[in-house]
Amino acid sequence: MKSYHKELWFEVPTRRALINITSQVEECLAESKIREGLLLCNAMHITASVFINDDESGLHRDYDLWLEKLAPHAPVDQYHHNGYEDNADAHLKRQIMGREVVVAITEGRLHFGTWEQIFYGEFDGRRRKRVLVKIIGE
Repeated sequence: MKSYHKELWFEVPTRRALINITSQVEECLAESKIREGLLLCNAMHITASVFINDDESGLHRDYDLWLEKLAPHAPVDQYHHNGYEDNADAHLKRQIMGREVVVAITEGRLHFGTWEQIFYGEFDGRRRKRVLVKIIGE
């Protein structure tokens, strides 16, 4: 069995963003030369997320509005976590959107369902963060 890993780095200039990283993950898969196996992709920071969904701008706007309703940024004093940083809402948003995805690899390609894409969700941007891509298989 072969193993591959790479870290993808992001520095989002805004507080929140959803970024389609499918092509970067596919590049990792090509580099790995693994044809059959599993790919793990996870955010390596507690205020960011990796998830799978549709790449549709209306849905992305809906996510942003929904997450802000569930865990509004302000007022920051509503959270016990806030003190050194004002990012308690980002921790909660990450919990909702998830830490990682696992995708099957079949015949050297990501084995997606219809419309599926991989996204990096940033909920407390303006600093450098990483995403791990780990692939195992043959």
